[in-house]
Amino acid sequence: MRLQLGMAVSWRAALCAIALGIAVPVHAEIPVVELEGVVHAVTASHVVQAIDKADATGAPLLILRLDTPGGFDTAMRQIVDKMLNCRTPVAVFVGPSGARAASAGFIITVAADVAAMAPGTNIGAAHPVSGLGQMDEVMSKKVTSDAAAYIRSKAERRGRNVEMAEKAVVDSKSFTEKEALELKLIDLVANDVDDLLGKLEGREVKRFDGSTVRLKLEGHKTVAVRMDWRQLVLSTIARPEILFLLLLGALAGLGTEISHPGLLFPGILGLLCLILFLFASQIIPINWAGVLLILLAIGLFVAEVKVASYGLLTVSGMVAMVLGAMMLVDSPLPELRVSPWKLLPAVLVMATGTTLLVRMVLQAQRRRAVTGAEGMAGLGGVADSDLDPEGWVVVQGERWKARSVEDRVPAGEPIRVVSMEGLRLRVRKGA
Repeated sequence: MRLQLGMAVSWRAALCAIALGIAVPVHAEIPVVELEGVVHAVTASHVVQAIDKADATGAPLLILRLDTPGGFDTAMRQIVDKMLNCRTPVAVFVGPSGARAASAGFIITVAADVAAMAPGTNIGAAHPVSGLGQMDEVMSKKVTSDAAAYIRSKAERRGRNVEMAEKAVVDSKSFTEKEALELKLIDLVANDVDDLLGKLEGREVKRFDGSTVRLKLEGHKTVAVRMDWRQLVLSTIARPEILFLLLLGALAGLGTEISHPGLLFPGILGLLCLILFLFASQIIPINWAGVLLILLAIGLFVAEVKVASYGLLTVSGMVAMVLGAMMLVDSPLPELRVSPWKLLPAVLVMATGTTLLVRMVLQAQRRRAVTGAEGMAGLGGVADSDLDPEGWVVVQGERWKARSVEDRVPAGEPIRVVSMEGLRLRVRKGA
């Protein structure tokens, strides 16, 4: 009887535990995506992937923390399009203090469901620019008009200050967090992510499609969304300094393999660098005039070894390489330009290495052959029999059939190899 009663109590306790487990909701995590640096294809892919995952897990909110000088128009539009059409509300937070959301970052902020900034941050300066120099007046007007219409459509739908948003595009106007809040370009100012979540609790947010959602964030934990290994590698090589070094590695490796066939390792390394360079060129736009200048620099370094220019070709090659590296990336952003101070060591190493390599190749070509018919010419030996005019000689311990090109050579006399015809030596008398 006691056993049955104990079993009944155990079953009731188990059922109560299951019921309690079902009754307690499992809170979805709030993903926090960090977008730092230039907005390009890899960072856009990272943000889009995070939004897709938030939609799949039913996250109540996604926070996109921005600190960017801007970036490429196509990558920016990819992020904005995803934000406008996702199920998860997106809050853009420009932070921490000292961060900025310029150019493409400003447009992403304005297009978000919630726009927030930390104290000591700024947004704006979204005027479109060309990669190389100034656009002509007609093209500049067309591009600016397109960007202005794009920001107006997003600002108006979000209930933000359309006039000020357009001025950020047309007049490159920038705003502090206080100015942006007063002008209704953003929704609130928060110290950090936790402060932002506290201020958004219970807030009603109007989505881009006109629907509204009330944010219920209490009990939800935040989780940082990191790039996967593939995105991390691609983001690393999509930097101007790395891009420049990959191009130099490709030229040096392939050049070494061509000049010294069979080494394999330099060729494999050069080919790997070339593949990575070409792949990175799909992420950030390459100015091929810069690539040609770098190739010209390598050619000038090689020519310095063969032409007595007293260093003029080397200096010209260094200048061409520096200019080529500075023009390598087709972007007006300072963050996508290679610093001359970072260039100088690489240029010096490349110039010195190329010069030494070509000099060694030329010296090897001029060196006397030590094998084959060419290697036999000039070697000394002893006549093993009378040469009248044919006989036998011993050269370096080997017995050869030989023919004298001069008078008769008695056995035991020293001889010198003149040339080799097939397997017979032509020799003359003398040590």
